[in-house]
Amino acid sequence: MSARAGIVVTGTEVLTGRVTDRNGPWLAERLRELGVDVAHNVIVGDRVDDVRDALGWLAGAGMDLIITSGGLGPTEDDLTAQVVADFQGRPLALDEALEGRIWAILEGLMARFPDLDQEAIRRSNRKQALVPDGATVLEPVGTAPGLVVPPSSGSGAGPTVVVLPGPPRELQPMWGSAVETEAFRAAVGGATIYRQHMMRLFGIPESEIANTMVRAREAGIDLDALEITTCLRRGEVEVVTRYEPPQQDVYDAFAALVAERHPRDLFSTDGTSVDQQVAALLAESGRTVATAESCTGGLVAGRLTDLAGSSAYVLGGVVVYSNEAKARLAGVDPDVIERVGAVSVEVAEALADGARAALGADVGVGITGIAGPDGGSDEKPVGTVCFSVSTGDGARITRRLRLPGGRFDVRDRSTTVALHLIRRVLLGQTD
Repeated sequence: MSARAGIVVTGTEVLTGRVTDRNGPWLAERLRELGVDVAHNVIVGDRVDDVRDALGWLAGAGMDLIITSGGLGPTEDDLTAQVVADFQGRPLALDEALEGRIWAILEGLMARFPDLDQEAIRRSNRKQALVPDGATVLEPVGTAPGLVVPPSSGSGAGPTVVVLPGPPRELQPMWGSAVETEAFRAAVGGATIYRQHMMRLFGIPESEIANTMVRAREAGIDLDALEITTCLRRGEVEVVTRYEPPQQDVYDAFAALVAERHPRDLFSTDGTSVDQQVAALLAESGRTVATAESCTGGLVAGRLTDLAGSSAYVLGGVVVYSNEAKARLAGVDPDVIERVGAVSVEVAEALADGARAALGADVGVGITGIAGPDGGSDEKPVGTVCFSVSTGDGARITRRLRLPGGRFDVRDRSTTVALHLIRRVLLGQTD
């Protein structure tokens, strides 16, 4: 078995959901790249007993490595270093040289605030220079240093604990230094290098992949040699497979079966997102795109411009929530809206054409729908969304769909549908 690791994310603000945990997933991916098996990601509040209990539980579960994030600041609730020192049986001592380096950082920050009580600030930040005996210091990126704390020298067993700050902008640059320490390398010495691949599919339910896996076993493919996880995210099915290098032939057989059974739905065999594929198709072809959005309120334009370099092919977009805006900004005929309603394929097509005309783009995208929770009817229930993508040379794909979920889900999944329709048009596919 590979080296195993657990992650402890501290912070009551993370535990209660006021702040989204960005560190746990990021650390898990970095550990995966090192071949370390991440067994648990635990979130606890800023309470000494809870942090200690999390460390004890992970150690009892046989972790070789535990990584903590957060709780290294100067305030009273920042207690992670003390808890880890006690847990590892290594007393804290003031590192005067480290204190001086931290103070040099603080002096630069406080130059903008000359009226602050500098001595009080220095006293409160002195705790950040308390280092467990035998620990390796990771130089601070902000004001909080990190620590790599091996198990007690007397015990000779137990996990090494890596203590990192909570802000991602401080934690992530510090990671490379942690990996290079002797204690870290010793803890993960049994790591196995895995390979990992992602396939993405669009247009099928997750249950279809379950059926494909049944067919794979019937075909004699040893799926037990692979670690396969599936996830329905933003309307797409992601199939992530992890395996050891000797199982490459098994994975190749499985991937070939997925491609054979889902030739139309499998759009990515290398993990690239539809966003990246659309960006590449637009950039390579030299074509430009513009949007006219009603229910999505500019979210499609937001996804199109998320990637660097999008200014080369995204000309812009208009948010046309009201019928008046649809007519004035996107050129939709008010008589069409009166005859078939704002949520209709006719209006979606007019929005796509209007976006192209208004901004001089090669590709136009039009979206109109009912995201809810109100506004639906028997004929057009909540979740009804109409899409159209058109080009100046007459290509067009138009869809009317009923998307599940609440308001957020309908709007978010609508952006995915729109990007897949853009992709299909750019590939020369039509209705």
